[in-house]
This record gives sequence, structure tokens and C-alpha cells, in this order.
Amino acid sequence: MTHKTLLLAATATFALGFAAQAADPELTVFDWAGWDIDGAVAEYVAKNGDKPTYAFFGDDDEAFQKVSSGFKADVAHPCAASVPRYREAGLIEPWDTSKITAFADIDPRMYAAPTLKDDAGLWFLPLDTAFAAIAYNTEEVPAEDVATLQVFTDPKYAGRISLPDSNDDVWSLAFLATGVTSWDNATDEQFKAAADWLRKVHPNVRAYWADPAEMTQLMASGEVLVSWSWNDGVALLKAENYPVDFNRAPAEGSATFFCGLVNMKDGPGNEDKVYDFANSLLSDTGTAAVVEAIGYATSNTAAMAKLDAATLKDAYLDPVEGTLFMQSPTSAEFREKMISEFELIKSGF
Repeated sequence: MTHKTLLLAATATFALGFAAQAADPELTVFDWAGWDIDGAVAEYVAKNGDKPTYAFFGDDDEAFQKVSSGFKADVAHPCAASVPRYREAGLIEPWDTSKITAFADIDPRMYAAPTLKDDAGLWFLPLDTAFAAIAYNTEEVPAEDVATLQVFTDPKYAGRISLPDSNDDVWSLAFLATGVTSWDNATDEQFKAAADWLRKVHPNVRAYWADPAEMTQLMASGEVLVSWSWNDGVALLKAENYPVDFNRAPAEGSATFFCGLVNMKDGPGNEDKVYDFANSLLSDTGTAAVVEAIGYATSNTAAMAKLDAATLKDAYLDPVEGTLFMQSPTSAEFREKMISEFELIKSGF
């Protein structure tokens, strides 16, 4: 596959946005763009004859707005930080963990927060985890320049950087860059310092990317040299031998996130197929396919342990030293505060 073909294929997948890919009419999956990975649903297809029907989103805020406005799906794929909103809006119901084949192999720390699991049950089924860190063009950016998050404020890269159009990711970056390693109890002063840092970065930003394919295109074209990225954008670039590396250990640290499945209340499809889908993704086959396609780990620790060290290193899933900012569940009030401030910053205010 040529570079151009890769980018066109990636764009075709990610640019679908909210449009649906119709397949099995008895299961509608509301998922991140790019997550319709054939190998990940191989077991589902073997049992049910076709892939699920997918509808796609680009970030958690967009996804929540859609489902809270009436869009019906059987299962959705938010990150943990967004789950409290789904619960407060009454959009989801607990999982029957006895129907999750790999549940015993999921690290309990991934659902330990009371917003994710309580006496009423498991509200969030952990599925995947990856990083937000510095992707950079190794031919044009010296490694020492990306040894610190302050590269994003460096006038040398004015107009040559990109940031995700994602609240969780930009705020975890800004908090790290200003010396805060968790937003769980961030003070007003810490929030203001992070916002001020994003305002300082804003003039350097060539584009706020909406999805990994857009970030990939910006870097492949040469417009962008440094980006705050997820693993999947880097995986796309590496697959075609672009000169890219992914620094997960700058001086201030990098971010990590975990996302998962929520069982939508009153879904229009077949509830048994919701569990077939989850079990397919968390299977050994599904896990290997996710790692290969987008460089994300799944929450099935037993399946991940079966992958060799070279595979994990190539996907940037090997252990990393330094500070990791966990994008933990946030209150609805704090999330709205982040959303409002980020919109002002992007508008130049």
C-alpha cells in the first residue's frame, strides 16, 4: 500500500464521523472513528454472520451530545473520564459480568472508581488503554527539543504543531506542563495556570486535529512537525515508514487514558449480541488485532501477556519511565469548566 493509499484509506474510515456503516441490524455500536477493526470482531462475525452496524464519533464530548440528544445505540465506547455523565443522564445500565468471558482477566483497578462500579453493578467495562504523548518528525526535530512539553510553546515551531480537539487530552497536557500530575483535586489556581499555558501555546498551533487520521495527514504533509498524539496516529505513520517517533517520557511526563464499553439503556438491538461484541473485542484474537491495527492495549491482561515484547515495544505499549497523568473520571461540573475554557482558548480569548 502506498503512502497516498494509506492516507486515503485512513481518511475514508475516520471521516465517516457520525454516519453509520450498516451491517448486522441487531447491533448498533457507537464507537471511535477507526475502531471498526475486522480482526477485533472476527469472533462476533463467526457467530453472527456479519459485523455490527457502526456509527462513529471523534471525541467523548461529541459522543455524549449525540446520545443525550436521542441517538439510539446498543453499546458505546467512552473513556472513563466521561462515564459519570452517562450515569447522571440515566443513559446506561450495569453489565452482567457473568456473561463477560475475560472479566476475571481485567485488572480491577480499571473499574475501581465508584462512578464505574458500585453496589448497583459494573457500569463501565474496561476495554482499551493507550497514551497521549509527543509525536514528532525525527528528520526535522532534534530529540532534545521534545525532551520537554515546553516544545509546544517554542517559537521555533510556530505554526508547526498540532493538538487534539479533545478536552481530556489538552487539559492533561496543560496540567502536566504546569507541574500538576492529577486533575482530581485541581485548585482554581492550578486550573488558571494550565489555561494560561494553553493560551501561550495557541498561537503556535497549526490545527487542532479531530481524529488520528487528520493528525496523520498533517504530519505526513510536512505541515506539522510536533503533535500531542495518541498511539493510533503514530501507528498509521509508522506503518508507512514515515520518520516519526513517540516520546512518552518527556521531563514533565505524558498522559494515559483508558476507555471501555457502556451498555446503553433501551438499546434498539439484541442484548445477547452486545455481549458477543464485548467478548470478541476482549478475546485473544481481538486483543492481538487491536494492538496490531492501532497500537492500543486491551484490558485483557492474559491476552496481552501472550504478545511478545517486540510487538509491544513496536506499538509503544512497553513500560515507560516517568510521570503518567491518568485521565481519571471527572465531575460533570469540572468537565463543563474544561469545555467552556477550551472553547474560549481556541477562539483566541
